[in-house]
Amino acid sequence: MLMFVAGIGIPVMATFTSVLGNRWHSPALAVVLVMLVGLVVALGVLFISGGLPAAPPRQAGWYLYSGGAIFIFYILSASWVIPRFGVANTISFVLIGQLCAMVLIDHFALFGVEQYSVTLKRALGLLLMGLGVFLVVGRS
Repeated sequence: MLMFVAGIGIPVMATFTSVLGNRWHSPALAVVLVMLVGLVVALGVLFISGGLPAAPPRQAGWYLYSGGAIFIFYILSASWVIPRFGVANTISFVLIGQLCAMVLIDHFALFGVEQYSVTLKRALGLLLMGLGVFLVVGRS
């Protein structure tokens, strides 16, 4: 249920940021403002939940910190694309990208996650989800 609600938040966040970018005439400024709000919220959660850990992690490759840059790329590109392509089309392509990435990450156990092979059942599920996205956003 938590991830369902988080999933609802993705297109809402992208739309809010896109509208804010149009009103400020700068998608980049909108992303900066939204990220500042996010930073304040994240810092609040960090301190409410007990603050910083006593010791740093033993192994944390530099690439693990690039998630912030990937997130900025996502929200900035969505903010720019939504007014030109529409919310449904934009988020649908995001979803297809997520589906492809999740299967590859799981199958090859990338970044230290548990390995889950691509089976015929999972491949069929991926194909059906992709078809579902196409049917949802396809023009009648």
